[in-house]
Amino acid sequence: MAITITDLQKKVQAQEKIVAVSAYTANFTQLIDDIVDVILVGDSLGMVLYGFESTLPVSIKLMVNHGKAVVDSSQNAFIIIDMPFGSYQESKEKAYNNAVSLIKKTGAGAVKLEGGTELSETIKFIIDRGIPVMGHIGLLPQHVNKMGGYKIQGRDNASSNKIIADAVSLEKAGVFALLVEGVVSEVIEKIKEKVNIPLIGIGASDKCDGQILVIDDLLGISSNTAKFVKPYANLKQEIKSAVKKYSTEVKAGTFPAKDHLY
Repeated sequence: MAITITDLQKKVQAQEKIVAVSAYTANFTQLIDDIVDVILVGDSLGMVLYGFESTLPVSIKLMVNHGKAVVDSSQNAFIIIDMPFGSYQESKEKAYNNAVSLIKKTGAGAVKLEGGTELSETIKFIIDRGIPVMGHIGLLPQHVNKMGGYKIQGRDNASSNKIIADAVSLEKAGVFALLVEGVVSEVIEKIKEKVNIPLIGIGASDKCDGQILVIDDLLGISSNTAKFVKPYANLKQEIKSAVKKYSTEVKAGTFPAKDHLY
């Protein structure tokens, strides 16, 4: 049976770390599904797969297409799907309708929204109507223009207090977990004193209840040089080497060989 929210909560209670990965395609899902606890179909797909400069141009349609591909290829992981920029900020009613559309069309188990206290009413509205929500606080990629870039949060008292208040507010609204991005470690310790829901970190503290990385980053395919990224392989070089070998054999006439012909 696939992992559920209850299973994730039990892991935290047992002091087991939650393993999460952002992935967007059927192939990668099939490779990692029996290893990870959570697959997030993040709107980061806009930058990773489509070369957008930010996540802002990502549409509901893109999220649905990739979300369905991931869900249909998964049997084990809990699948969460991002609500893209503009799909939940206008009103709580519109946010709910878009969340319903994402869940119905993909089969994902939950949605994720970026934002804190200003969105707590919207998030509660969605949750009260049956859709689980993961919150996302700290560095907010959908707020890149407002934040003036992808800047680490929590370095001063005002920023730190805002993040802590966001965490408390979203727990009260009913989120089952929080993704905390780009936050200094000390802030995580303060959050953990205030809330009891799982914290999933990316560029945050090792004290989080779990960690998440983008699949292309951990495989060494992307060009992401952020401090929090740890490549566990160098597939970029392996892919280039494989394609070069293929190119050489095609030009030399050694591929396809008899074994590859009907």
